[in-house]
Amino acid sequence: LKSNPSNNEEKEAQTQLTKSDELQRLHSQALSAYQQEDYEAAISLLDEILAVCVWDAELRELRAECFIKEGEPSKAISDLKAAAKLKNDNTEAFYKISRIYYQLGDHELSLSEVRECLKLDQDHKQCFSLYKQVKKLNKQIESAEEFIREGRYEDAISKYESVMKTEPEVTIYSTRAKERICHCLSKNQQATEAIKLCTEVLQLEPTNVNALKDRAEAYLLEDMYEE
Repeated sequence: LKSNPSNNEEKEAQTQLTKSDELQRLHSQALSAYQQEDYEAAISLLDEILAVCVWDAELRELRAECFIKEGEPSKAISDLKAAAKLKNDNTEAFYKISRIYYQLGDHELSLSEVRECLKLDQDHKQCFSLYKQVKKLNKQIESAEEFIREGRYEDAISKYESVMKTEPEVTIYSTRAKERICHCLSKNQQATEAIKLCTEVLQLEPTNVNALKDRAEAYLLEDMYEE
């Protein structure tokens, strides 16, 4: 303005200056809310700031952290993906995205994101450790599914039992494994075992369509038509 004074530009500059003061105030409040573990308030403040500061990677990473704490991992993914693009060599964002996908049971997407991290830094300890785990699990699941396609149900069951040993912590994998083992037992005419295992899965996921279908098949084998 000093170099080129004009009324219109002065108005615009004053508006922007007021807005930037306001955004800094919101930023302080957001950080304070985050530190006090009031993640909902922090998200709402960060929403306001990011509506203006669209390209701020740090703010997106902070909002992603809040989403994770609030149990909304899918929303965190979109912020982390943006942060991975906005900041060069953002291995941390790729690592976090990969971990979230892994916890959600999407091992294939998890593997592809952790590979992006290792492309940027092949010695990244956390990414390498996660990569080994996801790759092993991914391979076992692919192999089990291949056995099912070939009708080798005993081999598939054994492979899915390995999946449960490889990842005993994240329950979604053991539930999926049990669901697929039940499918194999049903196809293999082992009705009693199939009914037992499918029932276990349905106690955890009452609307699991695959388990319902496979248990129905097993009931048919046992002439239990009502069930």
